[in-house]
Amino acid sequence: MHNVKRFPLSLKNLKPNDLLPWHLVKEVHKVRHGIYQKKGKLISLLTDFGEISPCYPDKKGDKGEVIFYTGAGRRGNQKLDCFNQALLNAIKSGHAVPLFRKIRIGCWQFLGFWRVVDGRYVFDENQNRMIWQFKLVKVDNPF
Repeated sequence: MHNVKRFPLSLKNLKPNDLLPWHLVKEVHKVRHGIYQKKGKLISLLTDFGEISPCYPDKKGDKGEVIFYTGAGRRGNQKLDCFNQALLNAIKSGHAVPLFRKIRIGCWQFLGFWRVVDGRYVFDENQNRMIWQFKLVKVDNPF
């Protein structure tokens, strides 16, 4: 992994696996929850792959080019709220968004840019509830 970056954040200069402190991540992802959207447009995403917060059991696909991302809502059945709607809207728009992974308190890993290509409302047997599950695919060159 690369050293933790300490300069003003420019997404064009980041490489996958770069480590960032929260104060740089929040220049892009301006909220503390996992889905950042503005007026229905998805801006960026956070994950920890369920390692820190088990209520969001995001999973990597076999080759690391696919992520199954859990929608918004910690308890009970997830709703089609503005956050989950923004992910659905991103399927239609086709735009790519940056994804950051929480490694530990104050340390985030840039995972590159991802496009939302599918969204389903499914039953999660482990949590005994309905969740929104979105399929993300890695984008090599979003610019």
